[in-house]
Amino acid sequence: QVQLVESGGSVVQAGGSLRLSCAASGGTFSRYAMVWFRQAPGAEREFVAGIRRSGGSTYYADSVKGRFTISRDYARNTVYLQMNSLKLEDTAVYYCAAKVGISSGILYYAHEYDYWGQGTQVTVSS
Repeated sequence: QVQLVESGGSVVQAGGSLRLSCAASGGTFSRYAMVWFRQAPGAEREFVAGIRRSGGSTYYADSVKGRFTISRDYARNTVYLQMNSLKLEDTAVYYCAAKVGISSGILYYAHEYDYWGQGTQVTVSS
């Protein structure tokens, strides 16, 4: 059983940057694929970025490719989401999630993940 706690959400102007963190505890961090999802008001939760348990492969939604970077620190049991060139449409609650046992690639649907954090609000203002 793993617990996830996100932090780093804030209000930022369009074009600015933020780094989100997700600290994991209670499990073996290196066993889990880690991902970020986001959910805007009235919208479904959508995949943003993912990283495999080895850290060797990363995956991004087309809408954030080239602007966001996912990484993980095994010493700190933490996954990060560096967000640059933020746009108004990036405004959402951002969640990290974890799953063990993904044999290849990454999973893109929220219902496929076993563990979730409580979310952190990112608001991009004009």
